[in-house]
Amino acid sequence: MSDALQSNGTQDDAVLVLKTELSDIEIASITPIYAVRPKDWEILKSQFDEVALNFAKARNFTGEAGQRVRLPNAQGQIAAVLYGAGPQEDDAMGPIRMGGLSSVLPQGFYQLAYIPKDWTMNLALTAWGLGAYRFETYLKETTQFPTLVVEDGTKLKEVLSLAGATALCRDLINTPAGDMGPVALQQSAMDLAAEFGAELTTTIGDELLEKNYPMIHAVGRAAHEAPRLVEFEWGDPSHPRLAVVGKGITFDTGGLNIKGASGARLMKKDMGGAAHALALAKLVMENDLPIRLHCLIAVAENAISAGAYRPGDILSSRAGLTIEIDNTDAEGRLVLGDALCKATESDPALIIDFATLTGAARVALGPQVPPFFCNREKPVADILAQGEKQIDPLWRMPLWAPYYSMLSSPIADMKNSGGSFAGCVTAALFLQRFVKNTPWMHLDTYGWNPSSRPAHPKGGDMYGVRALYFWLKAGGLNGDLSK
Repeated sequence: MSDALQSNGTQDDAVLVLKTELSDIEIASITPIYAVRPKDWEILKSQFDEVALNFAKARNFTGEAGQRVRLPNAQGQIAAVLYGAGPQEDDAMGPIRMGGLSSVLPQGFYQLAYIPKDWTMNLALTAWGLGAYRFETYLKETTQFPTLVVEDGTKLKEVLSLAGATALCRDLINTPAGDMGPVALQQSAMDLAAEFGAELTTTIGDELLEKNYPMIHAVGRAAHEAPRLVEFEWGDPSHPRLAVVGKGITFDTGGLNIKGASGARLMKKDMGGAAHALALAKLVMENDLPIRLHCLIAVAENAISAGAYRPGDILSSRAGLTIEIDNTDAEGRLVLGDALCKATESDPALIIDFATLTGAARVALGPQVPPFFCNREKPVADILAQGEKQIDPLWRMPLWAPYYSMLSSPIADMKNSGGSFAGCVTAALFLQRFVKNTPWMHLDTYGWNPSSRPAHPKGGDMYGVRALYFWLKAGGLNGDLSK
C-alpha cells in the first residue's frame, strides 16, 4: 500500500488507502459509515432493513452529535456504522468529528458512504488520519487502527501529508526530554532536511558566541548538551522567501527562577514551537509549494548549574539590544530573539514563528486556540478564514505598543519579562523588537491536549499549522505584505 500513513513508530498501520489497492476479499469486507444529522437520518432510514432500524432505535440513535452505533445485518454481522453529526447549527466541529471514529472503531476496512452536505470530504479524511494516533514508542502493545478506504486519490497525497506532519509534531512533543534533548532535536531537523534535500547549517556551543547568538548560548549553557541553532534552506531561490522559526527548549526547569512541581511536569513540551515549525516545513517541502524556505530552530535546555544565567544579568543580543533578565523562566523569547534577527538578514517576504511561550496565552484563550500576532493587516483576514475553514482556529491578539513600557529597564534596552498583565502581548512585543519592520507572524501555541476529543488525542498536538499551510498554498506570500 504505497499511500499508507506512517509515523515514527506510533502509527504503523495504513489508516487511509485507495480502493484500487485492495484485493477483492478486502473490498468485500468494507463497512460503510453514515455520518448523519438528525434530519438526514429520517431520510436515510429507507436504505436500511427492519433489523437494522430496530437495532438503531433500541440504541436511541437519532443523529445527535457523537452518537455511534454499529448496525448488524440479519446474520449478526456488522452491516454499517451510524455516526451522529448533530444539527448543523450546533456543529462547531464539522468534519473534524470524524476523528472520533478512527480512534475507537475496531480494525477493518471502512468507507464513508454519507456525510452531511456542508462537510468537505477532504477534511473528513484528514480528521480520520488525525484521530488514528497513539504515542506508543514505550509500550509493548500497540493499537491496530481501522482503515478508511478512499475512492478518489486525487487529493489523498495531501491528506496523508497533513496527517503525517501532525504525527511528526506530536511525536516530537510527546517524546520525553531524556530522549529529546538538544542533540536529538537537532537530529530530527537533520533527518527532515535530508529527506527533502535541504541545505543544513548548525551552530553549536561556544560557536554561538563566535557567530553572535549570545542569547541562545546564555539560555542553554548550563545544560549537559550544548545549545545550538539548526537551520536548513530548501526550494528555488527565485521563489518568495519564507522564514519559519521555532522555539526548541527541550526541557524548561525555569532556570534559577525554578518552576514548582506542577509547572515542571509537562516541560518536555517546551520544544513544541520547534515541532510546529518542522511540521510546517515538512508540509511546504512535501507538497512542493513554490517557496524558498528557511527553517531556523533555536535549541537549548533551560537547566540549572553553576553556569546558569541569573536574574539581574544583562545579556547582549544579535540585534545589538541589551536585555536585563527579570526572570530566567522567560527564556523562550531570548532564544527566539537571536533566531528571528538571523531570519531577517536574508530579507524574507515573511517570518512565521511558533513558540510555547506564555501561560498567559492559555489563561486568555485556553489550550485549543493559539493567540496569533501579526505586524501586517492585509494577510490576517485570509489566515483567520483558513483557520475557520480547516477547523484549525487562530485568534488575533493586539501588538499594543503602549505595553512596551512594561518591558522598560533602567539599566538595559529592555527586560525579558513584563510582569503578570497581558503576558502574551508583552512577550510578542519583545519578539517584535528583533524583526523590526519585516512582515512577521507569531503563534503562541500550547502544543498539548489536556484531554482527548475527536481528531485530537490527549498529549502533544499541532495547532495553527494546517491553517497557515493552506494560506501559503493559496498564494499567501504572493500578496502585498507591505501593509
